[in-house]
Amino acid sequence: MSLQEKWIFADNNAEDRAFAIREALRNAIIDRRLAPGTKLSEAEVGELFDVSRTVVRSALQMLGYEGLVKTERNRGAFVSNPSPEEAVQVFASRRLIESGIVTAAVEKLTEEHLHLFRQHLREEEQHLRDHGPAARRAEIKASGDFHLLLAKVAGNAILQKFMDELIARSSLVIALYGGTGISRCGHNEHHDILAALEARDAKAASALMLHHIDHIEADLDLRSREGLALKDALGL
Repeated sequence: MSLQEKWIFADNNAEDRAFAIREALRNAIIDRRLAPGTKLSEAEVGELFDVSRTVVRSALQMLGYEGLVKTERNRGAFVSNPSPEEAVQVFASRRLIESGIVTAAVEKLTEEHLHLFRQHLREEEQHLRDHGPAARRAEIKASGDFHLLLAKVAGNAILQKFMDELIARSSLVIALYGGTGISRCGHNEHHDILAALEARDAKAASALMLHHIDHIEADLDLRSREGLALKDALGL
């Protein structure tokens, strides 16, 4: 089903339309069809989806919160273009925060939490068996969701909010610059982290998390990539 056909089934209210546009743009960014720095004209996006600029602006604001779009005064919105330095800073921040998160999670982990983690890892395995752009998106999202679930278990609302932004920014960097072998390795490392959590070994869990983040960052190739024009990238 094309994006246009899917659009027909979207709810007609402004909030649902804004969310549908956000999803279409987000998928195009994660799929590498929209390259970093691509201008997202409110007028062009509005014309492509037959909506007002107000609805488009709402969608772009959602993407801005995730770190996928950057709005510049008097210039408009652009696909975020993280520099190598910014990418390094994202993962440095994750090392500082997630080491503490796993330590806190060990103290608060319940059998119910373990059940949720195991279920999540089964879903990751399913995404690894699938192929194509949609499966790649699902892999990246599932990997990020594992870390967000850890933050939720840790029980610190402030850290959880920071992690929401860091994972969104990490997902953009991984989607744009990650190698092809990262997903399976990352999934296996999630299993190892969960085993340490289940053993209530905070020191091992923290060390495994740091190794995992190192592994993700080491897989990045931060060279520039070319993308498609906005209309072609959205398939409209």
